[in-house]
Amino acid sequence: MRKFLSFILCFGLLLPAPALAAQQPGLPGTVVPGGHTLGVKLFTDGLLVVGMAPVQTGDGTVSPAQDAGIVSGDMITHIQKRAVSTIPELQALTGTLRGEALEIAYVRNGRMFSTTLVPAKSTQDGQYRIGVWVRDSMAGIGTITFYDPETGLFGALGHGINEAETGRLLPMGSGYVLYSEVESVRPGEPGSPGELKGAFRDDRQYGYLLRNTETGLYGTLPGPEALGPGPQKAIPVAQGDEVKAGPATLLSNVNGDRVESFTVEIVKIFPSDNEPRNFMLRVTDERLIALTGGIVQGMSGSPVLQSGKLVGAVTHVLINDPRRGYGIFAESMLREGMMALDAETSGEAAA
Repeated sequence: MRKFLSFILCFGLLLPAPALAAQQPGLPGTVVPGGHTLGVKLFTDGLLVVGMAPVQTGDGTVSPAQDAGIVSGDMITHIQKRAVSTIPELQALTGTLRGEALEIAYVRNGRMFSTTLVPAKSTQDGQYRIGVWVRDSMAGIGTITFYDPETGLFGALGHGINEAETGRLLPMGSGYVLYSEVESVRPGEPGSPGELKGAFRDDRQYGYLLRNTETGLYGTLPGPEALGPGPQKAIPVAQGDEVKAGPATLLSNVNGDRVESFTVEIVKIFPSDNEPRNFMLRVTDERLIALTGGIVQGMSGSPVLQSGKLVGAVTHVLINDPRRGYGIFAESMLREGMMALDAETSGEAAA
């Protein structure tokens, strides 16, 4: 059993924007609501530069990558025209070539660049280094929002997974979903957001990830096992203009592997396309408040139901008031998820 903390939520201000269009034709009319936590493991599409690491040499401190124009947020994709996607691959190439000039190809803001640098030999361990901290993967727990039995599509989190050091959306190459359960909760307090502390098992893989977007994490499951124990019943998906201020129900897994229902109130609707914050909600369930203090990290993606329909998912918590948070319309998540699924089945890719 491997333990990981929940994903860090993003906080910010909400600005009004034009109203959303009606639900697009072709979207599933019903889905199975989630609420169960799931472990996810993401692998980057290359090596994400998260910081500079100057190299101590016999001639002083040098920064080969920085001197060559590489900055935090760049994604290194090729070295000497060879694709690299893991840290061991980078280490093997720089070690084997031992101080030779390297051609580095990298992506910045969607554009491809190349540069040349010479790795420096570190006096600390004798290894040749290019002078960067890089990331090739990320792991954590989140909450599944919906599952479509017809296509196997699922959506989770309701917001994208950002790289901690740069704050940017993590470019995902591949990933998979694992069994998860909640082991403990650190309740939220004003000024200090709480979190679900969970564990997942590498030997219980459920499905695969397709896309990491600003509106959530999407993938496919072979069946409803990741939704947790208990019956799974499909319910209608509400369009954005059907969501109203008033009582609602939150489905969330805050203890073990059980999904429970809690009362909340939708207090304000933002008729906008400024995802992932389309409405504000307030936790009214005293049992949930006693357990978590309200909304905590790891609950992102918890489904919100109203009038028998899936209306959205929790995305953010207000730092100074953990009983309040934001949510995204389910319609928006489903639309994005279907686009990811269509691109996968048609063999399309962004260029």
